[in-house]
Amino acid sequence: MNRIVRFSAGAGSLSLAVLPASAATGPAVAGIPADFVLFALTLLGVALFHNHTLKVALTGLVAITLYKLVFTGFKQGAGLAGLTAHLGHEWVTIANLFCLLMGFALLSRHFEKSHVPVVLPKFLPDDWKGAFVMLVLVFVLSSFLDNIAAAMIGGAMAHQLFRAKVHIGYLAAIVAASNAGGAGSVVGDTTTTMMWIDGVDPRDVFHAYVGAVVALVIFGIPASITQQKHSPILKGAHEHTRIDWGRVGIVALILLAAISANVFVNLRYPELASSFPFIGVAVWLAIIVSIAVRRPDWEVLPETFKGTLFLLSLVLCASMMPVEELPLASWQTALGLGFVSSVFDNIPLTALAIKQGGYDWGFLAYAVGFGGSMIWFGSSAGVALSNMYPEARSVGQWLRHGWYIVVAYVVGFFVMVVLVGWEPHAPHKAVPTTPHSDAGFVVPAFMQAA
Repeated sequence: MNRIVRFSAGAGSLSLAVLPASAATGPAVAGIPADFVLFALTLLGVALFHNHTLKVALTGLVAITLYKLVFTGFKQGAGLAGLTAHLGHEWVTIANLFCLLMGFALLSRHFEKSHVPVVLPKFLPDDWKGAFVMLVLVFVLSSFLDNIAAAMIGGAMAHQLFRAKVHIGYLAAIVAASNAGGAGSVVGDTTTTMMWIDGVDPRDVFHAYVGAVVALVIFGIPASITQQKHSPILKGAHEHTRIDWGRVGIVALILLAAISANVFVNLRYPELASSFPFIGVAVWLAIIVSIAVRRPDWEVLPETFKGTLFLLSLVLCASMMPVEELPLASWQTALGLGFVSSVFDNIPLTALAIKQGGYDWGFLAYAVGFGGSMIWFGSSAGVALSNMYPEARSVGQWLRHGWYIVVAYVVGFFVMVVLVGWEPHAPHKAVPTTPHSDAGFVVPAFMQAA
């Protein structure tokens, strides 16, 4: 029999099932594998203890690691050898995230001190439509830039435009815009880049923008109206403000380095993309080169380091969860994966889906890319933005004030079903898609195909 895992995080819950033999042979609590329980307690602690999130995350990471060492082992093997192999498998993702989060914190400060956000009101509507246009800008940026950078640039702009009084619902919208903007682009999100590397045609994910654009309108308008009521957008720029073009050039250089590394490596040497943190290193090379032009605000790095360590702890915890198998590919499964990705790392989920095959890649890209926006720690962009706005680190507040993101995800998905239609591609590399009789990791019954 399958063992059902009921995972609760704040106000939301997800039902998962894991393989009873290979994935979870250790102790269980009420039939739930103990590693899931430990991860659930970690996320619950993050939600409840807002001022101690780093301590909670590190405690959870240590507890889960010790549990895996003693009882179940890792996917790559048992004991310290298995842990070493697991870290070797994950190190590129961890290193890239570390370099990007730390580097983009400096980029964000360069952008703020360039005074571009101060003169933006001159070009934006001075009511809620100005806030909405800013979300559109974040959406567009994320289509060719990493969604972490797009979210942090959006956060820096919002800090200036709304006098540092940014509503949590609008913060959630910035994250959602950055994730939606990358959903249909193979260079806009790690998950779509993974599909591209595996041989998926970029044109086969592009129709994710059908759902993404619909979702942007659905969550963007109420979020912008709420923000305007909370703290109105600045009405006009300061007359004597001058743009620091040196810092603008530095921002452009860092972004160009990230985009170039992303595109060049994945186009020319895709087999090397998972062996070295090219994007993160390129960002830091650009930062080092730019020191001669303007001094970075190194002072922001200690606090940024704490937030980065927090994120990496959660990512490592998620990577150790025994999610071994997906149900038969269908639009119902893809819809469910969007909800799952709001709490579990979408990178291993995407890897499993690619290995299984049989998906409509545009639907999968929309689900795993945009779905993480529903909870603040569901995507790297959300955690990165929470470094700038610590008040966002509350599952309850995020769901309460950003509820329209959940609605937007569902509506956008079904608009794709109606307008585009589910057109699955052949399974990749002849991997069987029929699940075992005791198949693991299934979506709830209401999401299964009739």
